[in-house]
Amino acid sequence: MNLIKSLVVGASLLGVLGTAAAQAQQYVPLLSYRVGPYAAGGSGFFGGVIDYFNLVNANGGINGVKMQWDECETEYNASRGVECYERNKTKNGGATLVEPLSTGIAYGILDRVATDKIPMTTMGYGRSDAANGKVFPYVFPLISSYWSQAAGMVKYLGEKSGGMDKLKGKKIVHLYHDSAFGKEPMPVLEEQAKQYGFELIKIPVAHPGNEQQSQWLQIRQAKPDFVILWGWGVMNAVAIKTAQRNGFPRENMLGVWWAGSEEDAIPAGDAAKGYSSMTFNTPGNYPVLDDIRKKVYGAGKGNLDDKTRIGSVYHMRGVTAAILWVEAIRNAQQKYGKGKVMTGEQVRWGFENLNVDPARQKALGAANMFPPVKTSCDNHEGSGAVKVQQWNGTKWQAITKDWVLGDSALVRKLVDDSSAKYAAEKKITPACMGG
Repeated sequence: MNLIKSLVVGASLLGVLGTAAAQAQQYVPLLSYRVGPYAAGGSGFFGGVIDYFNLVNANGGINGVKMQWDECETEYNASRGVECYERNKTKNGGATLVEPLSTGIAYGILDRVATDKIPMTTMGYGRSDAANGKVFPYVFPLISSYWSQAAGMVKYLGEKSGGMDKLKGKKIVHLYHDSAFGKEPMPVLEEQAKQYGFELIKIPVAHPGNEQQSQWLQIRQAKPDFVILWGWGVMNAVAIKTAQRNGFPRENMLGVWWAGSEEDAIPAGDAAKGYSSMTFNTPGNYPVLDDIRKKVYGAGKGNLDDKTRIGSVYHMRGVTAAILWVEAIRNAQQKYGKGKVMTGEQVRWGFENLNVDPARQKALGAANMFPPVKTSCDNHEGSGAVKVQQWNGTKWQAITKDWVLGDSALVRKLVDDSSAKYAAEKKITPACMGG
């Protein structure tokens, strides 16, 4: 009788454990924003993330481990973002990574993620010096930082002028969102202005950016050769339309990649034709997007209400971010145990040892969708390469065939100098964490 009872109890325990294993999930809180002046960016990006998570789950998860997430509305507000982070970091067994898609929020939780051992990605934004993993072990400005982008911009404008030496004597306006985001590229732009002899004119635009008459009056008086538009949200379409009214050629405007989406160009109407922006995604369609249409939207699990936004700039960036997150988790599983839920510390190792090369991109259905990414302790960025795209009146088209790499030696020097100062202030001894 006791033997039978033991067998029944053992079978019950195995059933419970088996269910627990089957339900093992990798939790990622999404500090998203779907309301306010930056809603288009937030809804597109986080919609792309969720669509890719649903695709991964539809395909059986990461070696059987399904993705789990919930959203906390930050309204792109730094204090609300910090609240969302604190509220969600311990839920569902603990957050294993975080991505706020906001420089202000990223700065607000920068020290916290290191203490909490939760890796934070800042894909294409945030502190550029966080590329130094010896000082910022839990921060990953993946693909390309603002400093790399600024260097890529100057290189492109030099080539557009007929050679880098032709920049001498030219005027370049930096029309920027008056925030930490807008000021981030200044060290590179200032250094390269000295290096190549162009005049850098800095003109801030107050949040949210729907009033720019005085700024464009300054631009008209300065008569610059180029305008770098470092905008976000409603500021971008307003800038493009105001440029047209002031007779400034859009072909001589070059936007930050957060000023280069369909939501920036379409509201500007005909004024946007010929306008260019930086990007870290190549416009076009990819097998992974077709899979999302078929397996996710076909099953009624798509996140975007407007299906025409599938494969749009913001949506594609969200998919790209989720691809890199899932690859980091998969990478961590290779080291710490396939089919297991990874901790934040283990996922941090996964991010620090990424190698999403062209072959891996092709296997994921994303060949050339973003530049190859290979990270290390010294390099939490993993690429630094960019492209330039242009709005033809109806869609974005890449106008640089290959990925552009600016002055990487200058960027690295700035990264090392700035991160060394941060380490001294915070009494951090730079070192590789290993794993």
